[in-house]
Amino acid sequence: MRCSGSSFRATCCAAIPESEATLPDSTDRTMGVATALRAAAEVVGDRPAVIQGDRSVGYAELDARSSRLAGALAERGVGPGSTVAISLYNSFAYLEIMYAVFKLGAQPVNINYRYLAPELHYVLNYTDAAAFVYDTSLAAQVRQIDGDLPKLGLFLEAGSATEPLAPAVSFEWAAEHGPVHEEIDTDSPHGIILLTGGTTGRPKGVVWDRDGLLGIIASVFRQHGLPAPQTPSDVRARVRELHERGLAPTVLPMSPLIHGTGLLQTLRSLYGGGTICFCTSKSLNADEVWRTVQQHAVTDMVIVGDAFGRPLVDSLAAAESSGHPYDIRSLRTMTSSGVIWSADVKRRLLRYGNDLTLIDNISASEGGPFGTAAARSESDLADGRFTLAPVARILDENDQDIKPGTGQIGILASAGPQPVGYLKDPERTARVWRVVDGVRYSVPGDLASLDADGKLILLGRGDGVINTGGEKVFPEEVEEALLTHPKVTDAVVVGVPDPRWGQIVVAVVAPASALADVGDETLSGLVAERLAGYKRPRRVVRVDSLPRSPAGKINRVSAREVATRYLQAEETAS
Repeated sequence: MRCSGSSFRATCCAAIPESEATLPDSTDRTMGVATALRAAAEVVGDRPAVIQGDRSVGYAELDARSSRLAGALAERGVGPGSTVAISLYNSFAYLEIMYAVFKLGAQPVNINYRYLAPELHYVLNYTDAAAFVYDTSLAAQVRQIDGDLPKLGLFLEAGSATEPLAPAVSFEWAAEHGPVHEEIDTDSPHGIILLTGGTTGRPKGVVWDRDGLLGIIASVFRQHGLPAPQTPSDVRARVRELHERGLAPTVLPMSPLIHGTGLLQTLRSLYGGGTICFCTSKSLNADEVWRTVQQHAVTDMVIVGDAFGRPLVDSLAAAESSGHPYDIRSLRTMTSSGVIWSADVKRRLLRYGNDLTLIDNISASEGGPFGTAAARSESDLADGRFTLAPVARILDENDQDIKPGTGQIGILASAGPQPVGYLKDPERTARVWRVVDGVRYSVPGDLASLDADGKLILLGRGDGVINTGGEKVFPEEVEEALLTHPKVTDAVVVGVPDPRWGQIVVAVVAPASALADVGDETLSGLVAERLAGYKRPRRVVRVDSLPRSPAGKINRVSAREVATRYLQAEETAS
């Protein structure tokens, strides 16, 4: 890998300019994101900001460490409008570096820690990253990054027990010994860039400015009937009221912070002067989750549908059977977004809660909300349908509202908090964010209809994107990897329903006659060599030929049916 610097004290690189998704002019900005978070912290005193395992960090320590990290970043040229890529597990380090970036008026960018070197190079180059902060488990991939990254001036490696190899700098050293950066960019217009899989292949950056980001996380106040703050004094007043009413959140985000759902819920809690709890395990450990809930009186949990919900409720049942049930009476909400959360799992979870509400959201990195299904009792699950959000509409091809009960299919649109648009893609920005009746709407492409009683029926998107446990997989890139095998002449990748993951990745390859002696592991290994592990096909189906139109276009619906029938037959035979 080649970047613009190799030592901590090297010559500063230039601050990165604003992205092509430019920020709108505004004359009423009164506080940046860091200013808002510090105002909240001023109210809560010694309350823990973050707890993980046996360690607890208060708001004062979080502020001090983030100021030193900000100094380390600033010394290497990071400033207003710069982007800082973050590829970390849920941890103290994630919040510390994010706060540091906000203090500089720069923009954090979430990077998937499952990415391999070619994927890392692409996103670092695409986002013009001025610094890259990554977990030590990613170090081998970072060292394999091939190609120039002229704007990247600093690598910070977190979690290493030894000094990282050059050009990386120890995250812990920077947090303890970096030059203190006391000044906060008080009115920075910048927010965050959410890197999303989307539906078109390579990741896209969704650029949220300060106003949009604060608009989202102000839901910590709005849900309790308090208006969104406009000034630091407003923030202090709202946080004070939350605490006086006993409503300050203690949140356990099980969803990784590299995804928008967990990240925004975490910022939301900090904005409300709450406490964030993280588990120590890097993968789901259901028993540790419930021990954390019990020990720290967690009030809100963020999960990823059945992929997390099923193991969690199985753990509750096992503990109850053993005579040592977990006490989860503190838990007020469990929230999931963007992945299947079945009625069966919800029903079982509600058995163990005390005034527990399960919140299933339809939202996207591009905006929202679009719809919500909330359940507090089994009777709520009998319906199981979504309610269209007050700020959402379902539009027909003429941008008119579809009529309930007619069977009309339209496209979901939301006028909720809005990002600026896609990074470096004004054309797609113009397609996804549209002005209808004088109001700007986010229209990412989800199809839906309305029942006669106005309930929302979500139909999904008209493309083949696969959602497996909350991770998005693009069939085309997996297909390209499979086609590198000399005996594979055609391939299609589809998502097949799975009770835990929502969907699993299944490859359908041809011709079967030539592939009889080629094992599943060989084919899926081709994918694992090139792409993140979650993109690797779980199953491989061999067929004589694939369903294609005369023009050569693949029929993904038919391919999915072929794969589903094959797996069902295999399950029956076993």
